[in-house]
Amino acid sequence: MSQLRAVAAGGLRRSGGRAGPPARQSGKGASPRGGTPAPPPAAHLFRDPAEIEALRGNLLAWYDRCKRELPWRTLVRVGDIGASALIPALLPAVWVSEIMLQQTQVATVIDYYNRWMQKWPTLQALAQASLEEVNELWAGLGYYSRGKRLQEAARKVVSELAGRMPRTAEDLQKLLPGVGRYTAGAIASISYGQATGVVDGNVIRVLCRLRCIGADSSSPAVVDRLWDMANALVDRSRPGDFNQALMELGATVCVPKAPLCGECPVKQHCRAQRRKLFGKPTPVPDVEDCGVGGCPLCPPAAEPWDSSLGVTNFPRKAAKKQPRVARTATCVLERRGCHGAPEYLIVQRPSSGLLAGLWEFPSLPLAQGLQEEKQREALADHLQAWMGWPVVAGDLRFIGEVIHIFSHIHQTYVVYSLPLDGDVTLDPALSPSRWVTAEEFHASAVSTAMKKVL
Repeated sequence: MSQLRAVAAGGLRRSGGRAGPPARQSGKGASPRGGTPAPPPAAHLFRDPAEIEALRGNLLAWYDRCKRELPWRTLVRVGDIGASALIPALLPAVWVSEIMLQQTQVATVIDYYNRWMQKWPTLQALAQASLEEVNELWAGLGYYSRGKRLQEAARKVVSELAGRMPRTAEDLQKLLPGVGRYTAGAIASISYGQATGVVDGNVIRVLCRLRCIGADSSSPAVVDRLWDMANALVDRSRPGDFNQALMELGATVCVPKAPLCGECPVKQHCRAQRRKLFGKPTPVPDVEDCGVGGCPLCPPAAEPWDSSLGVTNFPRKAAKKQPRVARTATCVLERRGCHGAPEYLIVQRPSSGLLAGLWEFPSLPLAQGLQEEKQREALADHLQAWMGWPVVAGDLRFIGEVIHIFSHIHQTYVVYSLPLDGDVTLDPALSPSRWVTAEEFHASAVSTAMKKVL
């Protein structure tokens, strides 16, 4: 057992809490005889039980004073309600909020969260909703598969688990689609009081600075060590508050750039801050690089400490992969409605893949390097096959280009318009379609990219 796990076990015995999920073992750093991975050098660990207790107390006291008032923090903890009140089962607020907060800022999420919980306050209500309703409420929030998986998980709880949410991180991750290691830990600790840690981007930043972890923070071996740390540090009596405090610290104080180190409640435990203050060499013991050659947690030799960066030397990440470049021809088919207002034809995307189940203007992916004349002809052929009557490429009026950045795709929509005199009925075997006014369009389950197109 590593020194870190020994600390975690010691803290558990003192407080009588329940252990978090064991860390996944990584093959990196294993001993030559095939044993368990060697523990990282002491400089990167939380070894002192007294320091751990002090860090917990300081962080929780700061959280009680300074936490943001967020709607998902005002609800009663589900684990405190009692089994008799769980039918109909409340939809755990933290589950909804954490799914929405993935890759999305808090300020954007609040309105979406409030509308969602007002419409579907229970697991049963969400399970009975249609995917169309889910997509409509989620529209504009991005990463649309999140809402779909959230509903799929609610349906599984209702239909297969008798309406009862799993209550441990292990069961949540194992039984619910779309619930990964972080989300499971957040639900289990905040909603049900399980003493298990969480690791998200904010926690990674805080832990890497506290212990000068300069290796690639996205690598599996480093992520495993960070989970070990989170499970060792989590307060056994207030695990949910502690995890939220750690994330809050990263979101409001220990931010990526220009962190507010003077306001940090745990700055006395931060090795990066001490290194910034004392430089190198330092009169303070045990704050240098750990001094062990080939340490898996130290910065690579090619990227030494940069004094101008201070604590923002940590964490270090591998260079981001450049997004794939894609181009799509999109046609806005327009007609005059019965009251003279313009109406637009929208079609539904396939039920799987990017933007699954959402509505859009008829669109066609384009080959790279295709000349404008050729892409216009390709779009005309595509529309003709869809509508069943000739479409002349020259009738398509070029409007302009719309750029939208997905997480992994740099998408350019080449936008055309085509006014129509009468109705158009597309082959339902190809894709569901309908005519909508501008108001109906914005109320439909359409992506932000399509709103830009309109």
